[in-house]
Amino acid sequence: MRSTLYLALLLLALMACQPAIRPTTVATDSLHAETLNGTYKLLSALIITKGDTQQTFPVANQEMVKLFNGTHFAFLKHDLTQGQGNNPVFEAGEGTFTLHNHHYTEHLVYCNYRAWENQDFSFTLTQQGDTLIQKGIEKIDSLQVDHEIVETYLKQP
Repeated sequence: MRSTLYLALLLLALMACQPAIRPTTVATDSLHAETLNGTYKLLSALIITKGDTQQTFPVANQEMVKLFNGTHFAFLKHDLTQGQGNNPVFEAGEGTFTLHNHHYTEHLVYCNYRAWENQDFSFTLTQQGDTLIQKGIEKIDSLQVDHEIVETYLKQP
């Protein structure tokens, strides 16, 4: 009897010392939970401001990828001349996301454009095979940013 009591107290003490269990993935619908994770290469990007559409990608000698892992996203853009050309480019950012059906929200935690950090952006994500289309509004009042983006990505093997 006494050994059972000690064993129960020991188990209770061990359970109390365990870290709190936290979810390891964001809430996603079952379709995207399995298919979104991975690396995507940017194929094209449009910025639409007050009805004026500007194609911002592709750009010669540049490449951009976006990564998803179930809880976080990251994006990286760089020039293909390893910074040695006339227009060296390196852009990067990372943050958390939520996805419910096709409603996708990013919380940008890190960004080389520091004034963009700690901002939330809402988009619609559409997957068609290996093609991912991200469309929505980027708005930051303090920077006078207010435009719609349409980005098309291809999932990489």
